[in-house]
Order: sequence, then C-alpha cells, then structure tokens
Amino acid sequence: MEREIGDGQEEHQIPLLTPYKMGNFLLSHRIVLAPLTRQRSFNNVPQPHAILYYSQRTTKGGLLIAEATGVSDTAQGYPHTPGIWTKEQVEAWKPIVDAVHAKGGIFFCQIWHVGRVSNQDFQPNRQAPISSTDKPLTPQTQADGVDIAQFSPPRRLRIDEIPQVINDFRLAAKNAIEAGFDGVEIHGANGYIVDQFLKDQVNDRVDKYGGSLENRCRFGLEIVEAIVNEIGADKVGIKLSPFANDMESGDSNPNALGLYMVESLNKYGILYCHMLDPRLSTVGECPDKILPMRKAFNGTFISSGGYDRENGNKALSQNLTDLVAYGRLFLANPDLPRRFELNASLNKYDIETFCTPDPVIGLTDYPFL
Repeated sequence: MEREIGDGQEEHQIPLLTPYKMGNFLLSHRIVLAPLTRQRSFNNVPQPHAILYYSQRTTKGGLLIAEATGVSDTAQGYPHTPGIWTKEQVEAWKPIVDAVHAKGGIFFCQIWHVGRVSNQDFQPNRQAPISSTDKPLTPQTQADGVDIAQFSPPRRLRIDEIPQVINDFRLAAKNAIEAGFDGVEIHGANGYIVDQFLKDQVNDRVDKYGGSLENRCRFGLEIVEAIVNEIGADKVGIKLSPFANDMESGDSNPNALGLYMVESLNKYGILYCHMLDPRLSTVGECPDKILPMRKAFNGTFISSGGYDRENGNKALSQNLTDLVAYGRLFLANPDLPRRFELNASLNKYDIETFCTPDPVIGLTDYPFL
C-alpha cells in the first residue's frame, strides 16, 4: 500500500493533487467527496437530479462517496434519504452511478442504519426504532429552545434478531454492486446503529454484544465479515468516529476503541478506513489522536472533519493520512480539486439549503470557476 508522497513528483507539487493507488483503484488526486445527506430522495428512492449533482463533482480518477443510504425499511430516521434495499432503488441508482463512471470517477455507496436516531413515523407499522439499547435519545433543540427532532424510545434488539440486521447490510452491499458502485462504505460512525453498539455510553447490554470492548465491537465486525464474504474485501471501506459524541454516543476510552477496531479490521483486509478526525485545525501542532490508528491500519486511511486546503496538504505532507474527505466545501464547490490546484477563492456554502427538498437550489446551482 502506497504511503509516501512522491513517486518522483516535484517538491512544489500540492500534496492534495498527487496521485495515489488505493487497492485496485488509481486515484488522480487525494480529495474525496465525503458522504453528505441531502434529503432529496423522495420516498427513499434516488432521483434524477442526483445525476447532475454527483457528476458535477466528478473528476477522472476522483473518489466520491455517496450520501448515507439505508439498508432496510427500519434504517430510516430522516425525510427523503435514499435506500438500496428494493429493486426500484437499485434501478434508480444505476444512471447516477453511470454518470460518475462516464467522467472517470470512482464511486462508493455509504450504507447505513440509523438505529435509535429515528421516530416511529419513519418505521414500518410505526414500530419502535431498533438499537443496541432501549435508552432513548433526548430531543434536539435549537438555541431558542424549540425541538427540531423528536426521537421515539428504541427497542433493544434480541440476540436472535441481530443476524437479520447484519444480513440487511450484506444485501445492501450486494445491491450496491448490482447498481454499479465500485464498493461500499459501512457507516460505523456518528451515533448510528454500529456506533450504538461500539460505544459504552450507549451500549448497556450484558450479552455477547455488550460489556467488554471485544463484545461491543462484535456487531460491527460481523457486518464487515458478511460484506467482505459477499463482495470482496477490495471493495469495502468503513467510517468510524471513536472520539465523537454525536447523538449521545461517547465512549470512555476512545483510543482503545479505535485501535481495537482498526487492528481487527486488518484481519479482513478491507480497502480503507475513513476516520472522523477530532483535531481539525491543529494539524502538526499537537500529537494527533488518530495517528496510532493510522499507523496500525494496513489499508488506505481517509481523514475527514473540517479540513481546508492548508490543513489537508499539511496532513498529507506529514503522512498523517492517505486521502482527505471534504464535505461542505465540496458541496459548495463542485470543482473543488480545480480550485485547490489554483488556490482560487471558494463559494460559501448555505447551510439553510443543505437538506431542502428543492432539486436545484443548494444542490446543483453552486457556480464553477
């Protein structure tokens, strides 16, 4: 696995724009489109406007990770997020994937299950959301005290039900390959169902899926194993956020958790680990929290979490990561690699239009240079 910047490149070359070999994929640069929920997949079916959205952000040899995509009808927790568990959804993804491939892009599908981050209104037959626990989430509120998200009390999965959820992930991965995706990224971060098993702030189980570090990681690793057996390790990535506390999912020892996970992932030989970096603007200024995980992991390492051009270049030049994923900057700048190359000014993103249902505004109307 390539680790060093170089290959005879000129010293002045921008690290973000140097090529990189990720498994069987030859990337032309190291700028990755992070998975971004856009809430414009009506009735959980990807829509034609996504063809333009993703193709705008495609460069030849560039890596894109699609927005979080539900693995089943119980995986939903937000309006109009895409799924990949039905034939209709698979067929709807095909022209979107084709458009990315037509421009030479490499496209992975992030597959997710929200677990307890849901409401009965999103669940089949208005059942309780499923999770590792039956502990409810507190409502999300705005600064003025208004509730913006209400969460229904979850139902703790029985041991005999867990294989079905793992199988949902396996089938979603199989469907993603059928839709034409180059691979899948398992969403194991940000307080969603895999994270709900990983983190001891959430997971209060006393069976083989709770308690010890090994037990809490079992669910996520069984998902990895099932998907690797289905589509091959060379098409599998995972996103982790051991240091994050999203959706009340903190852990008492995130260093141990992150290290155990990446060392366990090495046994399956997966393609990449995408890590949410807690340190953001302090690249090179203090010991990096995720550096031990980066060093321990055998595959490609992707970092994300508020990077800009300067911090991304610095992280690469100091060998803290292999690739850098950009979310909001890429959302607002469809030609982000070109702008980074020229050190051009960037469009400002509009947070108000991140998740509106409009098929154009805030989606495909950000200007190119």
